[in-house]
Amino acid sequence: MEEVEVAPPQKNEVRIKILFTSLCHTDLYFWEAKGQTPLFPRIFGHEAGGIVESVGEGVTDLQPGDHVLPIFTGECGYCRHCHSEESNMCDLLRINTERGGMIHDGESRFSIDGKPIHHFLGTSTFSEYTVVHSGQVAKINPDAPLDKVCIVSCGLSTGLGAVLNVAKPKKGQSVAIFGLGAVGLAAAEGARIAGAGRVIGVDLNPKRFEEAKKFGVTEFVNPKEHDKQVQQVIAEMTDGGVDRSVECTGSVQAMIQAFECVHDGWGVAVLVGVPSKDDAFKTHPINFLNERTLKGTFFGNYKPKTDIPGIVEKYMNKELELDKFITHAVPFSEINKAFDYMLKGECIRCIITMGA
Repeated sequence: MEEVEVAPPQKNEVRIKILFTSLCHTDLYFWEAKGQTPLFPRIFGHEAGGIVESVGEGVTDLQPGDHVLPIFTGECGYCRHCHSEESNMCDLLRINTERGGMIHDGESRFSIDGKPIHHFLGTSTFSEYTVVHSGQVAKINPDAPLDKVCIVSCGLSTGLGAVLNVAKPKKGQSVAIFGLGAVGLAAAEGARIAGAGRVIGVDLNPKRFEEAKKFGVTEFVNPKEHDKQVQQVIAEMTDGGVDRSVECTGSVQAMIQAFECVHDGWGVAVLVGVPSKDDAFKTHPINFLNERTLKGTFFGNYKPKTDIPGIVEKYMNKELELDKFITHAVPFSEINKAFDYMLKGECIRCIITMGA
């Protein structure tokens, strides 16, 4: 734990007092320096909730006191992507893991004794105060409990939107979910909300199966327990394949299996997991000619400023269940415990209370 100085917000920026943050696997991945070009020293953290403390020049849609969720990707409101109803991949503010400063001037707003500390994903929420571009800040209902809805700002929305916005299962249809971590379980929550019938969870860790039942997963396949390929196992279970599948692992093998396990004629597979840079997806073109569809998604196709407040409302209206995702809680002074829980695979989401 170190004291850092957090500079005032510059043009189009806001300074936020973070009240609650949670740990996502992406923080762990970059902390272990497995991500692209490692940048250190750096303040990690990107799933959080807080209150706007001050706003910089040009910010008109946010003011001090607003309850907000900072988000790792943004919505400038002006580019072709922001003007498109189909895209959330803003030209200016889409995710950038290599940027260590702010867009306005390339400088960091964090320092210790005048030495700059790098930002992470434009959010850096493992700090009691942070500075974020206003296009990466979703203003939410002030009555929403920030210690719950903070998880909406990353993994939960990614899995939820992959099902509700991209796979779009019809009522009663079957869904296969590859990978039952937080994102996969959020996909299961999406399948529950959509009224899906059978929900088949695929994972190499059988310990995850019991937990996944709470999220509406009805059947389980552990690839290690079968001599056949997973897509064949699922085809046999479902009379030719599932109606929808969602891949949440990042394993290119699972991506191929997720595509090949959907039913011909109408099956849709959605890729969510991030592959390794040298991976190649290989399948026979006949799988497409037989009317299977393969789609990809980024952040569940949600636009951060436009759509995220609506997910919070779904929680407030009791349509969306968030509490079951939160398995642990620690004070900020014990943040290392959150990393330990995740490294051991013991938690779905651990909420970290700032100032404690």
